[in-house]
Amino acid sequence: MTSGAPKLTTPGYQHHGLDALFAMARANPIEPDCDSFYFIRHGETDGNHKRIFQHAEIPLNARGMAQAEAAAVALAHAKLQRIIASTMNRAWTTAGVIAKPHGLTPVPEDGLRERWFGDFVGTSSADHDWRDSPPNGETLATFVTRTQAGIQRSLVGAGGLTTALVGHGGILYVLAPSFGIEIDTPMLANATPLRFDRTGKTWRVTRLADTGGRGDNVS
Repeated sequence: MTSGAPKLTTPGYQHHGLDALFAMARANPIEPDCDSFYFIRHGETDGNHKRIFQHAEIPLNARGMAQAEAAAVALAHAKLQRIIASTMNRAWTTAGVIAKPHGLTPVPEDGLRERWFGDFVGTSSADHDWRDSPPNGETLATFVTRTQAGIQRSLVGAGGLTTALVGHGGILYVLAPSFGIEIDTPMLANATPLRFDRTGKTWRVTRLADTGGRGDNVS
C-alpha cells in the first residue's frame, strides 16, 4: 500500500473533515531514524460498538480482549524490543497483552492518546466532522501537532530497537499521512497489527493479521 489520494470513509458512516486532517499531517512529514516499526490500534470497547465518543478509562470488552490476545499471537515472533503506548486504558491494556510474550513493560506516551472530544464524550460519533472543535476538547490542529510530536518522540532516536506503537484510530489517521501512506479501511480495525517499512524514501504498510476487529469507529 503506497501513498496516494486519501480515502475518507470507514465502514458504516462518513467521517467528515478527514481531508483537512490528512493535509495537516502530510504538510509536516515525520523522518524517523528507523526503517521499520509496528502500530496496533487498541482492542474493541463497548464505546466502539455503540459508536460514541469515549472517556479515557473505558475498558476493553470481551471481544476486545480476544482481539488483543490475537494481536499478541500475531506479533509473538516479531522480536519486539520496545512497546510505546497511549495511556488511555483501552490502549494501555492492549499494549500490556502484546508486551507479555516479549517480557516487556510498555512505555507510556501521552502523545499517542486519542483526540480529546471534551463535552462530546458519551454522545454519538456518527457523522462527526473532524474539523469541528468540541467544547472543552482539542482542536484538530492541536490534536495533529500533539500526535505528531508523540510519534516523533517514540520513533526518533530508537537506536535500532524494534518498536511497536499502541494507540487509537485517530492516531493512525495522523500517522499514516505523516509517512505518505493513505488510509485503508482494514488498517483501522481494532487490534490489527501493522508493520511500517521504508525503502529509500518510500514507506509502505503491511497488515499482518486479521484479528476480527472493527473499522467503523476510530477512537
